[in-house]
Amino acid sequence: MRKALLVYNPAAGRFPVRPFIHTADRVLAKAGWSVEAVETLSGEDAVRLAERAASEKYEAVFAVGGDGTVGQVASGLVGSQTALGILPAGTSNVWARELGLQPFSWARWGALQGNARLLADAPICAVDVGVCNEQPFLMWAGLGLDAMTVHKLEPRIRLEKFFAVPEYAAATIMNARTWQGITLHIWADGQEIEGHVILAVVNNIRHYMGGLANLSPEAYLDDGLLDLWLFSGDSLGDSLRHVFDMWAGRHVDSKDARRVPFRHLRIEAESLVSVQMDGEPKFNTQQAEITVRTRALNVLMPPHALDLLSRPPLVAAKRPGHASER
Repeated sequence: MRKALLVYNPAAGRFPVRPFIHTADRVLAKAGWSVEAVETLSGEDAVRLAERAASEKYEAVFAVGGDGTVGQVASGLVGSQTALGILPAGTSNVWARELGLQPFSWARWGALQGNARLLADAPICAVDVGVCNEQPFLMWAGLGLDAMTVHKLEPRIRLEKFFAVPEYAAATIMNARTWQGITLHIWADGQEIEGHVILAVVNNIRHYMGGLANLSPEAYLDDGLLDLWLFSGDSLGDSLRHVFDMWAGRHVDSKDARRVPFRHLRIEAESLVSVQMDGEPKFNTQQAEITVRTRALNVLMPPHALDLLSRPPLVAAKRPGHASER
């Protein structure tokens, strides 16, 4: 019987997920998993729980929560053989959107059960993990305007999550009214770049802006590369233009947006700049060093999401009921 830890964040999302945890537990048990469900007390606690599961050779840790919870659990699993399973129950759930998973909500309370059924016998794939100043991230590391907004808004109480999109948009506009950008000196795999930008984003996935924009349409989760996107400008008008271009997919061909693929990146800013990672506020710095740990995290991958990968799974999908027959 396969052993799993189910880690859930009781504060995640717009609606409490705790009353529905047993539905996912029951699905996994029926598929041959021995499941231990544990509530997280904090982000640090989620990391420790994942590290404990990895050290005790659990086959998987299922993270129930938003992108923050998923990232914290992933941090504890990087470099181990224990696979990450994502059961989205947060506010934005961008990582889950990338994989085509439906998030839990009051209108879709059955999504938790459905996702558990989808992942119970899913293939195990290895994906890349970014590292910024020694801290891992799954999706993005952002410097500038988006990080300023994240630092202003997070963490949010549950009531605020009902107004997440308009609140984020309003905070971004307020910041953009006074933010004139920053000059960055960049070294990307030996290539030297200098320029004035409103926003610099390093991404490992295709989606951005809460999943509303397709930032890197050709990105793969396991190719050993990250993308640096540089958006030039110094005004509110420039910021809004970039937002609408990303929504429409026009940024890919814009002369004011530049994509730089890399394996190792060093950034020096003219002054302190805020940094967000996976939508969580992290730190302020003048120097950032970003690298990629190639295929360092095992993930239970929904079969319909295998086109996000450049290589075949490490472990093929199991036949339903196969594990329980062993």
